[in-house]
Amino acid sequence: MNRVESKQFVLSTEAKPFFLQSGEALVSAELAYETYGQLNAARDNAILVFHALSGSQHAAGLNTAVPSAGSHWTEENHLGWWDEFIGPGRGLDTNQFFVIAANYLGGCYGSTGPSSTDPRTGRPYGPRFPQLTIADIVNSQMALLDHLGIHRLHATVGASLGGLLSLSLATRFPDRVQTVIPFATGIRTTALQRLHNIEQIVAIESDPNFRGGDYYGRETPDRGLALARMIGHKTFVSLGAMEERARDEVVRRDDLLAWYQIRSPLESYMLHQGRKFVRRFDANTYLRILDAWNRFDLAREAVATDLVGLFRRCRNQSYLVFTIDSDACFYPSEQSELVEVLKKSGVNATRITLHSDKGHDSFLLEPHLYRPFLRAALVG
Repeated sequence: MNRVESKQFVLSTEAKPFFLQSGEALVSAELAYETYGQLNAARDNAILVFHALSGSQHAAGLNTAVPSAGSHWTEENHLGWWDEFIGPGRGLDTNQFFVIAANYLGGCYGSTGPSSTDPRTGRPYGPRFPQLTIADIVNSQMALLDHLGIHRLHATVGASLGGLLSLSLATRFPDRVQTVIPFATGIRTTALQRLHNIEQIVAIESDPNFRGGDYYGRETPDRGLALARMIGHKTFVSLGAMEERARDEVVRRDDLLAWYQIRSPLESYMLHQGRKFVRRFDANTYLRILDAWNRFDLAREAVATDLVGLFRRCRNQSYLVFTIDSDACFYPSEQSELVEVLKKSGVNATRITLHSDKGHDSFLLEPHLYRPFLRAALVG
């Protein structure tokens, strides 16, 4: 297995701050990123991959240490989250392509975020870290592409929340990407997603240890973050797959609970997912990303009056849109809406519906289903 290291890109300094859509600016900000394969002489074989909600820059290979991520870099992070998709002969073939993945601005895996030190105070930003939009996160990664000397991407690929970022890049920088491949995503934030997200936000902010976001150096809001993850996790995995994953044994007691006694393997499984997550993620980062998702408005962020007009900018691009038929996070109807808008805009679009019993997480778990379609779209 190939070993890789995360690199740091200096996004901004006091001499050149990074301005956000809110009008606020970051100084001394960095992005953590990894690359796989080789950039060719023409610098036109690059693919930018956007990770999902709780992903990282570590998409492939083995990376056992990211010092800038601190204690959040647990064993669960060591193997790249898309390792079966990226590499020689794989769906994103590193014999042909130069693949780039970066941790979101606002993240907790080495990119500047709420747990980073605010150079103005010498303390973690905490709740003082500015509000982010999807467009802000994309803009930070476009600055990384400029740093790497890449003007036009061969493709951008994004799954789940990362799919929203791939659409933001494609519509706001239409001349900088050729092929757009969103997996299991949509064109807007749905009412159900807003409800799931606000439930998670309330869970975190209701934890007494949250302290308004000023918890660094003290007890962390583990109960709230674990509950938030449990709320979200039930939309990521189909019920059938969840029952298959649940172990036979039942852990009867958990300190998240006082009176209730756990009675089923499924309950044990969900509590385990919550417990595992708090060891590798920061609550303030989770809130910032959920907030950006809830406020996502593709047309507004691109300064367009409507979506059809917006995608008319993209008529020189090609789209491959993946649907997972058992998805309960981004339902198939959301990809139907996306493809309908693309066709009305005169954009070349192909939609592939994959039949899976894994639910939304199929895009992480079943590379063999996607590989032939990725190769066709990327190589032609």
